[in-house]
Amino acid sequence: MTESHAEAITFPFGRPDPFTPPERLASLREERPVTRMTYPDGRVGWLVTSYPAVRSILADPRFSSRRELLNIPVPFPLMQEMRRPADPGMFIRMDPPDHTRYRRLLTAQFTVRRMKQLEPRIHEITEERLDAMEKAGPPQDLVREFALPIPSLVICELLGVPYSDREEFQQTTAVLLNLESAVEDIRAAVARVAAFFARLIELKRAEPADDLLSGLVTGGELTDEELGNIGFLLLVAGHETTANMLGLGTFALLQHPDQLAALRADPSLIDNTVEELLRYLSIIHIGPIRAALEDVEVDGELIRAGEVVTLSVQAANRDPARFTDPDRLDITHPASGHLTFGHGLHQCLGQQLARVEMRTAFPMLFDRFPDLRLAIPAQEVRMRDTMSIYGVRELPVRW
Repeated sequence: MTESHAEAITFPFGRPDPFTPPERLASLREERPVTRMTYPDGRVGWLVTSYPAVRSILADPRFSSRRELLNIPVPFPLMQEMRRPADPGMFIRMDPPDHTRYRRLLTAQFTVRRMKQLEPRIHEITEERLDAMEKAGPPQDLVREFALPIPSLVICELLGVPYSDREEFQQTTAVLLNLESAVEDIRAAVARVAAFFARLIELKRAEPADDLLSGLVTGGELTDEELGNIGFLLLVAGHETTANMLGLGTFALLQHPDQLAALRADPSLIDNTVEELLRYLSIIHIGPIRAALEDVEVDGELIRAGEVVTLSVQAANRDPARFTDPDRLDITHPASGHLTFGHGLHQCLGQQLARVEMRTAFPMLFDRFPDLRLAIPAQEVRMRDTMSIYGVRELPVRW
């Protein structure tokens, strides 16, 4: 066991291209996978880059997700306000037993029956978006017309949120996920979220339906504040992550025509294509973040109680010790075991829904538009570098 006194590095590092993690992450994974890192406020913590170390920390109850214990590895306007306990219902920033209580209630709502019921609707929604694109004609922004509407419609149906409110929550989400948003804009967005869900919960109490939010409301175990915060978490996670996978995943396949050709030649590869894109793209590019509750040795380094650890999923998902030829997109390689949905008790609750959406949308898109291609040079595609979830801002395409 050692206690590192090496000079602390800073995070993040620039990408060499849209699909490749910062090169420094790979060298750190090789040289010192658990390394000292300086956070924006000057405090020193850790950056973890290897697959075994990231996975072990995610599964270790000695590392906490409690918001008041954490630090953020990139500058954020409300840094000080983040260091207080999570609001009721914000279960992703809690530990057991609070996390366990919320997770149990939500697991009961994410039933196999409900997911199965959504599958034909996902197909219908995808068909509708493709019809609209075809009718409008090229060029089109794939993000605005396809990648964002599909998961937004699906999560609205699952939660029971009127789709007519989509622009409001999409704009609010964009403010809250932008690491460069001004303080006043963030506070205004939070207030809009609270007001939006207060109105919606009142409607669900008066007229419950067969949706997830109604189920939580009528269950009677949660306060309105808890319901509002849980609803917001699910709404954001349910559309932002999948939307970015659909947009960035399409960009990646268009830039790797051999892989797209392989999928077209063998549609049975779609399951592995989805897993490989999840691994290769790793849209959760900043974090997860944990804090040590006691002294813990990880890969020969002593992490002291109270120290904050940033886990690089994008580096772990490219670890050659776990994945064969990891820097190459290869839809024929087994990609199971990636950490894009996390690991342990905080593993993504809606991961199966996200998989169904991607398994449906990608083949239908490329079947409808076999000549789909970028409408601008690849180097002009703008990336979401300043967002907490990575992806493309727009993806102009023609066919």
